Amino acid sequence: MYVVVPDPPRLLLVEDEPGLVRTLTDRLTAEGYAVESAGNAETALRSAVHGSFDVILLDVMLPGGNGFDVCRMVRQQGIQTPILILTARGELVDRVVGLKLGADDYLVKPFDMAELLARIEALLRRSMRPQSRAVLRCGDIVIDLRRSEVSKNGRILDLSVLEFRLLRYLAERAGEALTREELLNQVWGYDAMPSTRTVDVHIAWLRQKLEDNPRHPRHLLTIHGVGYKFSGENS
Repeated sequence: MYVVVPDPPRLLLVEDEPGLVRTLTDRLTAEGYAVESAGNAETALRSAVHGSFDVILLDVMLPGGNGFDVCRMVRQQGIQTPILILTARGELVDRVVGLKLGADDYLVKPFDMAELLARIEALLRRSMRPQSRAVLRCGDIVIDLRRSEVSKNGRILDLSVLEFRLLRYLAERAGEALTREELLNQVWGYDAMPSTRTVDVHIAWLRQKLEDNPRHPRHLLTIHGVGYKFSGENS
């Protein structure tokens, strides 16, 4: 079956106050983020260095150290994940220290949740990292839209740029009958001058790479008198 699997932005929440951790985790999760928490400096550093996060929310006052030290050591390890410092310490000197050590932003407690969400979104945009990654799955076929990769049974397939674009267009509209003219316009572009035969040729190439039996395709189906459609069914 054809499924779109979202990969939500991953946040590392470094905070030692259990009530605040619970409140923030619940709200951020409800907003579509995947949240992992760390309650002390040692755990925070280990998670930040060895995990894969899109934003780190970092409290300053922590058991076993402080957020400034964690920030400094994270940057020394070459980790460029955006860091948003959350702290009750609002003096100018603390903000300057945090930013000089490599933090990207600074939010003083108590803060409004809407402002926190806006700052997280801004950091995601500035870091130019996607907030979500889509993976199209159809049985043993996986189409990774972020990496522009297609795999079958875990093996990466060697597709040309046009083959990938054609497969993506079909897969994102699974179940729809698409005409050759629409595929030409949307995949090759209005300014290109291929013929409808070009679509047939590329479909044939894709079937050779994707289908168990290209003569009897299960996914790239011909709709006689119309064009083609991508089927998410495995039988």
